Amino acid sequence: MTTGFPYKLIATDLDGTLLRSDESVSQRTRDALTAATAAGAAHIVVTGRAVPWTRHILDDLGYQGLAVCGQGAQVYDAGAHRLLTSVTLDRQLAGVALAKIEAEAGPLYLAASRDGLDGEVLVGPGYAVQGTLPATPFADASDLWSAPLNKLYIQHPTLSDDELCEVATRTAGGFVSVVMAGEGIVELLPLGLSKATGLSLAARRLKVKAADTIAFGDMPNDIPMFAWSSYGVAMADAHEELKAVADEVTSSNEEDGIAVVLERLLG
Repeated sequence: MTTGFPYKLIATDLDGTLLRSDESVSQRTRDALTAATAAGAAHIVVTGRAVPWTRHILDDLGYQGLAVCGQGAQVYDAGAHRLLTSVTLDRQLAGVALAKIEAEAGPLYLAASRDGLDGEVLVGPGYAVQGTLPATPFADASDLWSAPLNKLYIQHPTLSDDELCEVATRTAGGFVSVVMAGEGIVELLPLGLSKATGLSLAARRLKVKAADTIAFGDMPNDIPMFAWSSYGVAMADAHEELKAVADEVTSSNEEDGIAVVLERLLG
């Protein structure tokens, strides 16, 4: 392995980080990643999206490596189109968590991500889906629990994302992990699960250590990934909680923030 690049692993979040707002990856960023991998680094996508919402982006990139999807729940071999690991949400604990949050905050709008390579995202009445990703509406709450889930998504009619996160963590944090993954995206995950969980599993398969990893992200769900990695880079318009723990703040995803840092490191 050459020593022209100081890291052996480049971990990038997707939305708000690697992807521009139109879900494309700029040519400059593609070129910088190609140059870094040519210099001996591996690139790994680490996203909150489950595999069905990630696969088309990886295919478009010509991405053949491992990806960490579903907030760390899934390690996915993009070249083989195969799930290597998958962690599911305990549906009984999730039901208790929802009841506790609703007891304090009132009724929630719900969505859920089903497990598997082709797991649907189910969306309940009132839940506002972010972007144009495919989702299946449900009317009867029992449909939510009829198959294994990676996660639940929650929204509230009046509370902000930060407020909803605070209430959910305080009331249900002993049953599930609560993360904010983007605007309007508050998630309930298996307790203890984070992007760092999946990234550490994938890195072990790649025989790369945390000390050799640089990570890029934009939201609080990237905090564990930054804590695990040697160096964390937040995008210019990242959430303040992530900026507070970042080693560096780069330009925005629209302004090739990843490429700016990689080009500098490549000299």
